[in-house]
Amino acid sequence: MAVTIYGIKNCDTMKKARSWLEDHDVAFEFHDYKALGIDRAHLEAWIDQAGLDTVLNRAGTTFRKLPDAERENLTREKAIALMLDQPSMIKRPVLEAKDKLVIGFKPEIYTSTFGG
Repeated sequence: MAVTIYGIKNCDTMKKARSWLEDHDVAFEFHDYKALGIDRAHLEAWIDQAGLDTVLNRAGTTFRKLPDAERENLTREKAIALMLDQPSMIKRPVLEAKDKLVIGFKPEIYTSTFGG
């Protein structure tokens, strides 16, 4: 199964997710979207599959520091532009595993996705 995990290298949640995958012998490729960026096609596909509220990290510091005018009346297009410009606004981790998409890290969800 081809597995790619997207996120930011130094994020604590990312570290937990990568450790879980390593501890369970799940081979994966890591894509640091802070260093490598992310493309519109990925964001659109993730939003189509999981929803904007799942993909956009509204609780993060980067989003909260935005001026009110940028946070209000947030359309899909505006949110994608923000995430392309500042990938740290994307919830972490985003895990693509064949036809599955898992956003965020919860050990029980990883277990149900990959087995225990």
